[in-house]
Amino acid sequence: MTYNSKIESIGAFYPEKSVSTDALLSRLKIKRKPKLELLTGIHSRHVCEEKEDSLSLAIKAAESCLKHSKYEAKEIEMIINCSISRYVNGTKYYFEPSLSLMIKKTLGNKKAQVFDISNACAGMITGALLANSFIRQGVVKNCLVISGENITNIADNAIRHIDSTSHPEMASLTVGDAGAAVIFEQAKSKTEEIDIISMQTLSEYSDLCMGYQCTDFPGAYMCTDMKTIHDVSLERSPEIIKNNLKEALLSYSDIDYLIPHQTAKRSIQSGEKIFQEFFGASPKVIDNLYDNGNTASTTHFTTLYKYLNKGLFKTNDRVMLLSYASGLVIGALIFTINDLNKRYEL
Repeated sequence: MTYNSKIESIGAFYPEKSVSTDALLSRLKIKRKPKLELLTGIHSRHVCEEKEDSLSLAIKAAESCLKHSKYEAKEIEMIINCSISRYVNGTKYYFEPSLSLMIKKTLGNKKAQVFDISNACAGMITGALLANSFIRQGVVKNCLVISGENITNIADNAIRHIDSTSHPEMASLTVGDAGAAVIFEQAKSKTEEIDIISMQTLSEYSDLCMGYQCTDFPGAYMCTDMKTIHDVSLERSPEIIKNNLKEALLSYSDIDYLIPHQTAKRSIQSGEKIFQEFFGASPKVIDNLYDNGNTASTTHFTTLYKYLNKGLFKTNDRVMLLSYASGLVIGALIFTINDLNKRYEL
């Protein structure tokens, strides 16, 4: 019998430099400053320094992941890079050669199949979906899903452009830089395997959050209709989650911990309330925003890594990673901790 994959190990990396929300807002050229920390719960975020980029963040995360893994870098059979940002050597944006190939060479791996995908903040969950499919079909025995997000240049460019608190680049002030990496491998039993990985794209809302290459300054900029994307996400997601749970033969009460996309504290709290009303149950919801901000495609696995190291999870705990992304993409990855926590005990 062929099983889904399981999470074998997780790694994460944050740049050392940190910038507070107050410091960021002090650079805005508007008189009436938004109460960003109150609204989002973000006190500070990690920011790349001059010699750090998407590639270096990914490599550091891979090294962290391999430190907790039974695999050596040379034994990895597939590498999927999932980052939105693909900056190497400053703000030089690479399509070819792919970052996955650069990661493979830097890690000293000679045999892995490699490719890059991009699905906004749902990138790593999408990578997990693909990794699971390749492993389940026997194409590879293991897969490294990885992302390095050097995205805080959109905050720098937003500060240059914002002229009111309703400006569409306001959401760009919530982002932070980080790297995350996950190794998936074939599960050997039903109790080990991932319960479900599912993605749904609501393309009619694709214009609610759009990223563009900036023409007047280095890097990119992002325009977001924050209220509408928030409202639509919470309106549509309960039914999608319900269908995912049904397919996995689970109920919402079976979920012990929920890790939503880390956008803003009030958004997470609104979602928690709506889900409780819809499902009549409430798992423990994890908020990792205070000193990290929104780290895009890495957000779920950096959060999971942090709380594994804190010893939060027990062996039988079931965790849902709930993904929201521009597109509009809503996705879920549900799995049981199993023995994963034992390799992260302090």
